[in-house]
Amino acid sequence: MDNRIDVELDPASRLRRYIEDHGLGAGSKLPPERQLTEELGLSRATIRKALDVLERDGLIWRHVGKGTFIADSGAPKAPATATIELGRQLTPFRMMRARLAIEPAIAREAAMNASGEALSRMRRAIERAKAATTWHEYEIQDDNFHRAVAEASDNLLLLSLFDQLNEVRRAVAWGSVSRDTARPSPNHFSFSEHDAIAAAISRRDPTEAYEAMRLHLGSVAKRLFGEE
Repeated sequence: MDNRIDVELDPASRLRRYIEDHGLGAGSKLPPERQLTEELGLSRATIRKALDVLERDGLIWRHVGKGTFIADSGAPKAPATATIELGRQLTPFRMMRARLAIEPAIAREAAMNASGEALSRMRRAIERAKAATTWHEYEIQDDNFHRAVAEASDNLLLLSLFDQLNEVRRAVAWGSVSRDTARPSPNHFSFSEHDAIAAAISRRDPTEAYEAMRLHLGSVAKRLFGEE
């Protein structure tokens, strides 16, 4: 294997090339930043910016205290075929009911256990969602926000449960969702709702965090189905 990295590539592209050259697939853990700086010949600050780009693009995800991983993995999951089959049997309405049953409780745990880094990850996802120039970019950051809340619970079982829930959600046949604009509007309803969730978690208010997440998912359900 040729370990040389083209120095003419931008840092994010060099990091992508590194991942490809080392055969790092979904669930693989990236080396620590110190090792990446040595192997890629980049400063730690530049490495962090490159990691931010890859995280924004949904290519990696970070777990506080454990490291950086190639998406989509990081926790034990049901076999792909079982997840797809479950998604096929589940209606979008039932999927939302499952989220309403589980995610508010995860937000409550997050309010009691979130680290400073977890709070920063939530805020970063919120800011990137607001800056998204396409619905696809927004949806990646929306996903990152909800996973950051699950990570903030500091409970591997709850995080694993969220990951499996999210995998099933992706397999559910939602049908076509019409978009009237190329990107979310500045007053998109989820922006203020995500702000409220993050604020309650930052205040260490488990009751308010639970309620803020419940209201957010209820709002999504109402827009999709006309009722909570």
